[in-house]
Amino acid sequence: MKLVILGGSGSGKSTQAHRLCKYFDVPLISTGEILREAISDDNSVNGYGEIPDLIRYAKPYVEKGELVPDEIMIEFIKIRLNQEDTDCGWILEGYPRTAFQAEELDFLLESLGQKLDWAIYLQVAEAVMVSRSLGRSLPDDQPEIVQRRVELFYDRTIPILEYYDRRRRLLTINGDNPPEQVQYNILSLLG
Repeated sequence: MKLVILGGSGSGKSTQAHRLCKYFDVPLISTGEILREAISDDNSVNGYGEIPDLIRYAKPYVEKGELVPDEIMIEFIKIRLNQEDTDCGWILEGYPRTAFQAEELDFLLESLGQKLDWAIYLQVAEAVMVSRSLGRSLPDDQPEIVQRRVELFYDRTIPILEYYDRRRRLLTINGDNPPEQVQYNILSLLG
């Protein structure tokens, strides 16, 4: 199973991605975790130490709550999808974040002989995204950074949803439900 989980900050992407990875026994590729690991002080243990330029370029964007430029994110994803544990499937969480990244992901998958099964959009209200994000204890979940991420999400989400909808690869799920119900709804739609 090859899935993309889409949704704003605090929409439950990470929760559902972790649940689905266990269910399908595939690795989670979380761009948020990749970026947090990549910019941490100890790059030697996270598998991204061999690409210090990407890390150096990504760090200022992450620290301000801005989206990391497409070309940097595409390189991170390319490196990750070329690792052996992704051969039988994967779940991408937090990527793509722009329609351009979605298109580039399709090109990358084609070059790897893979195909995306579904893009799953967890739809939640803006107020829910903000309150859930502020309730977490991640270092980049400060009010001004959360608000900026929500604004960027809305600016860039519609084109991504349209992109996957045109390709008949989009499933929209109500993310306001409890996590168990959201997972059940996803699995029901996946068949």
